[in-house]
Amino acid sequence: MSVLPEVLTANKAYASDFGAKAELALPPAREFAILTCMDARLDPAKYAGLSEGDAHVIRNAGGRASDDAIRSLVISCKLLGTKEWFVIHHSECGMESFTDDVMRGLLSQSLETAARGDQGFYDVGGGPGSSEGSYVDWLTISNQEQSVVDDVRRIRSHPLVPQGIVIYGYVYDVKSGQLLEVTDATVAGAAR
Repeated sequence: MSVLPEVLTANKAYASDFGAKAELALPPAREFAILTCMDARLDPAKYAGLSEGDAHVIRNAGGRASDDAIRSLVISCKLLGTKEWFVIHHSECGMESFTDDVMRGLLSQSLETAARGDQGFYDVGGGPGSSEGSYVDWLTISNQEQSVVDDVRRIRSHPLVPQGIVIYGYVYDVKSGQLLEVTDATVAGAAR
């Protein structure tokens, strides 16, 4: 059963009381952006105290500094005036539960959803698979804090990122809701 009817009903209720939100400016009012994970347990609006129009939120698997995430951050700054960026990964991230080789192997066998057991992910679907997964850097995580440091350093050293942008590094704790600073990441992300 599809969630489409639920989504459309919720949207209708939301739009019926849209009001002044139609007047929100294009640039984020609080002049910052967050790069974070797509994990459904994370709600950046709640953990960062955001209202609509406050900030840019860029989400991907792991909250990683992929080329596309950096593209979005550069647009956020260059065209829409953000001055501070947050890289926020989280505890118990699914990107810690497999490796690039595991993902490539699963995709080579089947494109259907895999299952997870005591030994990790395994295929339950039938073929066909695809070898195209071999050409993707899945940006898996083996150490959460180090991945935040690595991502902040990658963003900081990118030739399209202005040196005046401040980049902070945090891990969101899914058990407490707290943002825990990764000091080495924040040091690496200081404006130059």
